Amino acid sequence: MAGRIPQQFIDELLARVDLVELINARVNLRKAGREYSACCPFHDEKTPSFSVSPHKQFYHCFGCGAHGNAIGFLMAYDNLNFVEAVEDLAARSGLPIPREMTESAGDSHQALYTVLQQAADYFKRQLRSHPRAPQAVAYLKGRGVSGEIAARFDIGYAPPGWDNLIQELGGGKTQEALLLEAGLAIRKEGGGCYDRFRERIMFPIRDGRGRVIGFGGRVMGGDAQGSANAAGGTTPRTEEVEQRRERLPTTPGAAGPKYLNSPETPVFHKGSELYGLYQARQAVRNLERLLVVEGYMDVVALAQFDVPYVVATLGTATTREHLERLFRSVSDIVFCFDGDRAGRAAAWRALENALPVIREGRQIRYMFLPEGEDPDTIIRKEGRAGFEARIAKAVTFSDFFFEGLAAQVDMGSVDGQAQLVELARPYLSKITAGVLRYMMMARLAEIVRMTPDRLEVLLEGGSPRQGQSARKPSRPAAYKALTPVRKAIILLLNRPDLAAQAGDPGRFATLEAPGVGLLIELLDLLQEKPHLNCAAILAQQRDSADWHHLGKLAQLPLEIPADGLEREFLDVLRHLEKMSNEQTLDALLAKSGRQTLTEQEKAELQQRLKLKQGSN
Repeated sequence: MAGRIPQQFIDELLARVDLVELINARVNLRKAGREYSACCPFHDEKTPSFSVSPHKQFYHCFGCGAHGNAIGFLMAYDNLNFVEAVEDLAARSGLPIPREMTESAGDSHQALYTVLQQAADYFKRQLRSHPRAPQAVAYLKGRGVSGEIAARFDIGYAPPGWDNLIQELGGGKTQEALLLEAGLAIRKEGGGCYDRFRERIMFPIRDGRGRVIGFGGRVMGGDAQGSANAAGGTTPRTEEVEQRRERLPTTPGAAGPKYLNSPETPVFHKGSELYGLYQARQAVRNLERLLVVEGYMDVVALAQFDVPYVVATLGTATTREHLERLFRSVSDIVFCFDGDRAGRAAAWRALENALPVIREGRQIRYMFLPEGEDPDTIIRKEGRAGFEARIAKAVTFSDFFFEGLAAQVDMGSVDGQAQLVELARPYLSKITAGVLRYMMMARLAEIVRMTPDRLEVLLEGGSPRQGQSARKPSRPAAYKALTPVRKAIILLLNRPDLAAQAGDPGRFATLEAPGVGLLIELLDLLQEKPHLNCAAILAQQRDSADWHHLGKLAQLPLEIPADGLEREFLDVLRHLEKMSNEQTLDALLAKSGRQTLTEQEKAELQQRLKLKQGSN
């Protein structure tokens, strides 16, 4: 659903999330006084400078400066956008996401989702009722697919003919344009359109929310049936061009592609979608692992044997987008490939795409099947127990990586080992700095009989990094060195409830000092919403130019006992009032030396003088 996520919901979400728990699931945190620390997951370091405050629900790295709340951490660590991060946290907290609808809101793609669901319903009905459906049912039964599993995946049937779906879902220019945009129809050069999917078993592809976004259509055997013959006519010339482009048969008996997917549409992006992910989430309450296979039927066949944690890419190599989506669901991914040369080449491409997203807390393994076997045939022979035993023996990411590189060189010679280091260099540089990268470097050092530190120096250019001997980052300036305005802000970030004692923020409006506008804005916000914590304050200010400054102030150490914060805050406010009074007094006195003051200005001058005398 479109529409803005209400700020109130974001505040509530951040109040519920435990940032320490969230980060500790990805980074090994250790207790350090009132806070937790670790080596930063966003830059390479050996001395921990990454700090997480359970009180503020805020993280900060004193080395690279990375900081933020739970939303910001997921955006940076899991490579999510803001909405995806909120959706992730909401799912963890069991909260449905409300949306604020505006006059122009409403899901701009809702019409596409509707027509795609209507098409899925139509194909499902055809599998039960069309005269040619028994052929499709016989094929599915021959592959061991039960009615229950077919229903779980909403498997359907696209009958032969050029315009069955078009006729079913209605005509008219508007509907025709919708079918074309949804990828369900193909435009004719002379006008009009025809069905994209004909005489195929249909697999609806769903997004994470269960909405149909596209389809995969499979022929019922080795070759596609002749579309022109099925339609009872000759293929138009313009359709021949389209058919040739899609490798569809244009003459009776010609071979066609085994699978035909929906084209790219506003709601379907082949390089990032995964078939079966929605069903896996529905079948397994707490997913811990996902098995990635090649085809729709592999997913369905494994589900038939009670292995439901399976997904398939849509006829493409595994992309970084696929991996990011998988890791948002689980931390353990197993790729299942054929054991032949093509299968291992596909596995290596998946490894290359995984390099930027693999890190500690994320596991990738590779399961290779005997030549001539696929998941369907293996599980029929060995059953679930035998199949899962194979998964347990899957090759680890690091083993597959080093075995693949070592196979390209002579490991028995010094030259070969040196060549291995050079082959590994560009790959290792793509791995996010952190524990996993260090462990991979250590493994390479062990293979080539070097110390990890010496190897790291050589890989990074042959000389120690600048400043490596003094890598421990310096701490920020002490609290007492801050200006009064910044002191007030940092106190509010630590104790938002103090805003209730600040009185009218407007009394600081005439104060000329850097940051006073931000302080007034912060006081107004917290007096209106006293329940906000530090993390929620940062979320409120995420689109503001001041957010960066707030984030920096939030990480500063206070150096004040908890029971002294209230007194310190009131003292700072009194100091700001004194500064404001003195500035106004100076301005009025300066003006009185140049010209006559108004009666109002005279009264204010007298009041300011009394205030100054009272404060002395």
